[in-house]
Amino acid sequence: MRTVKVTAAAVTAAIAAGAATVAAGRFASDAALKAPPGKPLPTEPRLTVHATAAGRITLTRALASQRPGMYGLSGNAGHAVVGAVLDAAPHPADTVVRRLERVTHGTLEPGDKVWFTPNVHIGDPSTALGLDHTDVDIPGELGTLPAWFVPGARETWVITVHGLGATREHPMNVMELLHRLRFPVLDLAYRGDLGAPRSPDGLCHLGETEWPDLDAAIRYAVRSGAEHVVLHGWSTGATMAVRAAAHSALRDRISGLVLDSPVLSWQDTLRALAAARRTPGALLPLAVRAAQGRTGLGADRIQGAADPDLLKVPVLVLHGPDDTVAPWAHSRRLADRRPDLVTLHTVRNAPHGAMWNADPTRYEEALRRFLIPLM
Repeated sequence: MRTVKVTAAAVTAAIAAGAATVAAGRFASDAALKAPPGKPLPTEPRLTVHATAAGRITLTRALASQRPGMYGLSGNAGHAVVGAVLDAAPHPADTVVRRLERVTHGTLEPGDKVWFTPNVHIGDPSTALGLDHTDVDIPGELGTLPAWFVPGARETWVITVHGLGATREHPMNVMELLHRLRFPVLDLAYRGDLGAPRSPDGLCHLGETEWPDLDAAIRYAVRSGAEHVVLHGWSTGATMAVRAAAHSALRDRISGLVLDSPVLSWQDTLRALAAARRTPGALLPLAVRAAQGRTGLGADRIQGAADPDLLKVPVLVLHGPDDTVAPWAHSRRLADRRPDLVTLHTVRNAPHGAMWNADPTRYEEALRRFLIPLM
């Protein structure tokens, strides 16, 4: 009888341990599958505002606060734009002083918790940039998708699509350049975004099921007079662009792809985000399996869409080795495999989705040179 009780207890403990392990894998996979638009990814640290002065802000010293370039600074109380590090400004050893370009919303006070974001602009193209735009509704497979349309004189449109942790405000970083080049711009909000339908399971599928929303935007552009389109995507938005170029019924209208920080291996990205949540290394494979079970993502589905042999149009990849979310090695491999079509613009010291922020001038020049032959 005692043996039976001991055996039953051991089985119960094993079941409980297994259930706990499954739950841990599911929780770890949430870092990618439930990344809310406009909220920081777990790779982005929270910083403290120590002081503000005319044109300056003092922040906690960290790798993030010492990045070169221009970033949005978001917090619960507001949004600001910060520029270069001011090394010559007096400051305690554990802080960093940066140029405070502007406070775009709310306030920044000592003690506020903030984080860096690639979103420099908030609002819409009219309020943020002074560009005339129209709010348009695009019919999608799950319902109506809101988008901003900024008119231009050319017959080639640029369709922009944001990625993980961002909103359709993110593409406004390059919208002034596109407007100067006279491209019409269609900036898409897709499933899961504010004002757009939710996916049936409420999860992010890392571009695998979201790409039909981009396909709907292509159809809208063609119906509205576009002869060709260039797809400019960030992060999982770049994955969506690759998927659309491979599978859209209108792929012959796609004349080029611009991929910023592309997620070319969903497994690597999911593991990176789970690890940033301090998931033990032994549980990371469980996070991948949990994501597969919850979303139906197969081991090779997204990677197959990014097969270099499937590329048919010129591609500009903007990426760098400091991206801890989407490994740069995949972009490097893509460029090496298809030098006839793929141009890799390497950006150093830039986090995921923030290649423009790290060096806006060089980013825009690379983008301009790529787009001129596609006009």
